[in-house]
Amino acid sequence: MMVTTEEILKKYSRKIESEIGIKKSTEIYSQDYEQFKQDMLPDMSRYKRWTDSLGNAIKIKLSAKENAKIQRHLDIAHLDITASQSASLALIAMLLTLFVTFTLVLSINLLGESFPIMLTFLGFILSGFVYYYVYSMPDRLANIWRLKASSQMIPAILYIVIYMKHTSNLERAVQFASEHLEIPLALDFKKVLYDVETGKYQTVKQSLDAYLETWRDYSPEFIESFHLIESSLYEPSDTQRINTLERALQIILDGVYDKMLTYSREIRSPLTNIYMLGIILPTLALALLPLASVVIANGLKWYHLIIIFNLIIPLGVYFMTSEILFKRPGGYGENSNIKKNPQYYNFISKKPWAIAGLICIPIFIIGLLPFLFQSDFITNLLNLKNDYTFGELGLSFFEEQLLFDFKKVGSSTIGPFGLAGIILSLFIPLSIALFFSLAYKLKTKEIIKSRKETKELEHEFTSTLFQLGNRLGDGVPAERVFSKVAESTQGQKTQSFFQLVNQNIQQLGMPLDDAIFNSQRGAIIYYPSALISTSMRILIESVKKGLKIAARAMMSISDYVKNIQKINDRLRDLLAEVVSDMRSNMVFLAPLLSGIIVGLTSMIALILNKLKSLSNLTGEGGAEIPGLGSMGNIIDLFDITGIVPPYFVQISIGIYLIEIIFILTGTLVTVDSGKDELQEKYELSRNLKRGLTLYLITTLLSTIMLTGLAAVALSGLG
Repeated sequence: MMVTTEEILKKYSRKIESEIGIKKSTEIYSQDYEQFKQDMLPDMSRYKRWTDSLGNAIKIKLSAKENAKIQRHLDIAHLDITASQSASLALIAMLLTLFVTFTLVLSINLLGESFPIMLTFLGFILSGFVYYYVYSMPDRLANIWRLKASSQMIPAILYIVIYMKHTSNLERAVQFASEHLEIPLALDFKKVLYDVETGKYQTVKQSLDAYLETWRDYSPEFIESFHLIESSLYEPSDTQRINTLERALQIILDGVYDKMLTYSREIRSPLTNIYMLGIILPTLALALLPLASVVIANGLKWYHLIIIFNLIIPLGVYFMTSEILFKRPGGYGENSNIKKNPQYYNFISKKPWAIAGLICIPIFIIGLLPFLFQSDFITNLLNLKNDYTFGELGLSFFEEQLLFDFKKVGSSTIGPFGLAGIILSLFIPLSIALFFSLAYKLKTKEIIKSRKETKELEHEFTSTLFQLGNRLGDGVPAERVFSKVAESTQGQKTQSFFQLVNQNIQQLGMPLDDAIFNSQRGAIIYYPSALISTSMRILIESVKKGLKIAARAMMSISDYVKNIQKINDRLRDLLAEVVSDMRSNMVFLAPLLSGIIVGLTSMIALILNKLKSLSNLTGEGGAEIPGLGSMGNIIDLFDITGIVPPYFVQISIGIYLIEIIFILTGTLVTVDSGKDELQEKYELSRNLKRGLTLYLITTLLSTIMLTGLAAVALSGLG
């Protein structure tokens, strides 16, 4: 029987593939892609579940332009939902917020209170914020994806360039990169191959070009680098091909550096505006609250304060910081996958939350003592009074002042206005800040230490790779080169890695691949580093082509990683001034100013309280004060029962400060390192501890000192 040309090609293609170890990508991607995507996108999946459940309740028809815009963001974020569903979810969220507002307004009105105009107004503002937040969620999720993916751009180009230097095959290079990159760029590359296998595109080049269009407005240097890589396939000589590949890597390095240089200059003014508009002005506005609440005739309540300063203003700050993050260029940032760290179980454990809760719940209850003392059940059970004076406790300085000082106004009780109530209120923000700070510290303490050790190891390994390449270039077999390098790296952390590989080969008779990557005895188990793992994978692949090729690959990795480290150091130097200024404002100036404001508020409350008591002693009309008139006229103008109690003012400021630390810490970490969940939680733990400690100490001292000063000044009126 005549054998056809096609059969001969298939026969020898299978033989060549078996000899050089080519794996069909269909064995990996087509069947696992969907499950891989679900495992890698928990945050996206949560939004998708909400959209699937509520997004179909109301049908919204968007304009063609708006529909295309939202759908593009959803596609970038790998969300299988429609733009109409996303817009419907935003509308439903706004309607639910309005429903809750009207329910509260109606309940207050039915209880006999006057119609809460301020609460209704704040509810409308909050519903607008909620609508905007949910409506812009696709854009935000797409940006989160870009930030995570863009931090892996340089390693992606590096892996593909190194691989294609010894094997000029684009499909296998993309496959290699997808196996060794971290999420989410690994998922993007898997999707490129998946689209070819499912028949959406005919070739990898077509699929890759379609994917690169999603980066057109965000990272053009990434696209240009890939186009150069594609063009290297058509170069007539190896020298020209390698020069083209090296040029592709240099383009993305230069492009990232230039864009981050521009970005570091552009964000100075926006970050300053955020600090002034989001921190300084709101905090200063709180100083006017006692007088403002009197002027608007009891129209400002404590819950208005909570809504304004703990919901609306933090949302405004969050949106302002989001605009800064949207402008952040790609290609630079932390790209370490914490899931590969052996201490990752601590990071995802629920135990730190339980420990922090057990410690902080009693502290939170201490902050509620002024209200617990107003419960007759508790006071009768413990045989205590509802309130005491400082004199009854043996303190002569504030002898006549009540500890909590609740005021009766008709059938309502207002307060607490007393000094002890203000001091006890400090335990509320203390418990909240301590809860998150302690939990995040327990979660990140070991894993951040492990990451620092890994970075030190990688820093040494970059130089060691050059030695490894030199030995291979001298003709030393790959199985023996590890013992040679171990001898020349005495006293370094990398020495133990090479010794362990050599031990597995010499004593256990393992092949090179198993000596490094064996699941039970492989050396890589004890060195969870993406750089080391990928370098060794490239070594194993390139050794198949020859020692000279492997030597060039190791030296190339060493040179390029050094260049990346230099660029990262330069970029951090550029951002250092902005980041350090913002951090000092967040953990020093803002807490200091907020603490002084609380002290001023408590002083004003004491003055009004003293005037009220003097008015009661002198009877109707009150005594005459030279230059001011009768005491009664002053009290009618400044009635203490009309102001927001300092207890709630302090709690509102404390919680607001915690929220600001959360928002700004996330912003600064993202500006400095890209999307890095581990670093963000580690910095949050530190910033909450520093910021709230300074705030609580400043508040306590300023409250006692300013209140004492006011008491001394008013003692002559008694």
